[in-house]
This record gives sequence, structure tokens and C-alpha cells, in this order.
Amino acid sequence: MQSHIVELDDGSRWQIFPGDLDLTLNWEPETDLMVLDADDEVASHVLVGSGAKVRTRPVGDSWPATQVKDALKGG
Repeated sequence: MQSHIVELDDGSRWQIFPGDLDLTLNWEPETDLMVLDADDEVASHVLVGSGAKVRTRPVGDSWPATQVKDALKGG
């Protein structure tokens, strides 16, 4: 499964959950983003910026297939 990749100033790279990609459309290179731990069965973290909160995982981590399918079906 492909997802959008965001690289932060600290060099960390994050995969955006496919169902949240629309929330990142207003992000610009200068958008301040914060990484927070997530209490979510799909994502390990969330990226917060410009009023959006998106589910994410570090690049290289696999998305849990069953939970992703369930989340995408649910909207």
C-alpha cells in the first residue's frame, strides 16, 4: 500500500494514512508539524499542523491490513 511521505526538519520520515491524505492538501514546506504518539489501532503516531491531525507511521513500518481496510470502509 502506497501512502504519502512527509519528511520533517529533524530528518524523520512519516507515511500518511491513505484515508487522511486530503487533510494534508493545505500543508506547505514551511508548515509547522508536530509528531504525537497515537492511541489508534491503525497508526502509531499523528502529525498535527495547520488545523489538521493525520494518522501516520514511520517510513518502513507496515500498515495493519485489516485495520486499514476497516478504517477506509468507515470513512
